[in-house]
Amino acid sequence: MEEEANPSGLSVDGFAGQGPWALARPGATVPVFSRDTEAPVLGQQQWEAVHGRWAQGHSISAIARDLELDRKTVRRCLQHVCWQPYQRKAAGSLLDAHRAWLNERAPQVNYSARILWQELRAKHGFTGSYVIVRRAVVPLRLAAAAGGLTQCRFETGPGEQAQCDWGQITVALGEARCEIHIFVMTLGYSRRGFAMGFLRERIEDLLAAHEAAFAHFGGRCEFLLYDRMRTVVLGTKAGKPQLNPKFAAFALHWGFTPRLCQPYRAQTKGKVESGVKYVKRNFVPGRLFRDLEDFNAQLDAWQLEVADLRTHGTTHQRPIDRFAEEARALAPTAGHPSFLQAMVRDRVVAQDWLVAVDGNRYSVPFMLIGRTVQVVREGGALVIRHRGAVVAEHPVLAGRGHLSVKPEHGPGASARNARHRFPVPKRRSTDSGADLSREVEVRDLAVYEHLFGLQPTQVAT
Repeated sequence: MEEEANPSGLSVDGFAGQGPWALARPGATVPVFSRDTEAPVLGQQQWEAVHGRWAQGHSISAIARDLELDRKTVRRCLQHVCWQPYQRKAAGSLLDAHRAWLNERAPQVNYSARILWQELRAKHGFTGSYVIVRRAVVPLRLAAAAGGLTQCRFETGPGEQAQCDWGQITVALGEARCEIHIFVMTLGYSRRGFAMGFLRERIEDLLAAHEAAFAHFGGRCEFLLYDRMRTVVLGTKAGKPQLNPKFAAFALHWGFTPRLCQPYRAQTKGKVESGVKYVKRNFVPGRLFRDLEDFNAQLDAWQLEVADLRTHGTTHQRPIDRFAEEARALAPTAGHPSFLQAMVRDRVVAQDWLVAVDGNRYSVPFMLIGRTVQVVREGGALVIRHRGAVVAEHPVLAGRGHLSVKPEHGPGASARNARHRFPVPKRRSTDSGADLSREVEVRDLAVYEHLFGLQPTQVAT
């Protein structure tokens, strides 16, 4: 009788006692491990099965055949009196020496693996690849994202912190629709708010809004919190935010400390975010406004009659009631000089004898073309000085793109005045036979003094 061919080259005797299914799985009970291959990991149930059969008197070979394990694995299992899960030994990494720095620096650069890798190579002598840093940053980023899902409300004491932000909404001013930029400042303890509308979000608007808020509250908090708006912070240098110089001077003038939210973490100032939404949803709907002045007048009345008297959803108290306690902790601002009025701005007089201030232009005497003048706001007027002397004064123009020109500042007015004061002598009669082509007109030197602002000694020389 012819024997059946065995293409696998394995002895059929090796499958004795394993049942008919074993022939369909060649090599199933003959696990072969190379030196570089890890031994199979036993689960808890397999470990208990090995010890159970050993306790019943089964041999190592029998246990290995029954459970389809290698005999060395069975011996290793029997050497342990209790089951232990397998743990791979942590391999060393080139980043091990920089872990503390990496954990601290990653949030500051918004978990950018590229930036971290560049700084490690440039400043810390790191020689590893970008992929190593990228893999190390992944769990840090996931942990930060998980932490952001559960926010812990940050409460401050009376007078400690206020939060500031802008909101935008389109309303009808008269017959035209216009986008209004609403500045909101919310006191952290009492939740009392201040809001004011502007047509833009310029640095001058921001500073004016702050001074109006200080007057509204009768004081200011020690710290004011902002997001990274360009009117507050210009950017970062060596990992540190660089404040707008004008805003930094404003903060120093009023004595408060600006604080900034972390990048992409606007929820840090959730109190004022809620205040902006409240103004949009409760004040604006259903109202009609003639102009921006009427908008702010109605907004002021709404704050006093509605916003201050509502029961706040978080504190469960009226903001005006909690403000009675917070007002005593605010730094008083009454009588403090205005920064906008105290700010001196240098301007160079243009060829059209105008200077630009806050988007509007104002005239100065034409003799000052090319000179530098100092502009100061005093009340509702702009006072322009040159070398300490007042050379022009104009009422402050509202809006932008307007002109305030006084005729006496132009060269035409000076020439007209000179003609009236010093008329040109009459020409001599041609009958005298004099050569009129060589006649020279004689003028008083005071004409040049008036035209060019020169001293008599300067004219004489």
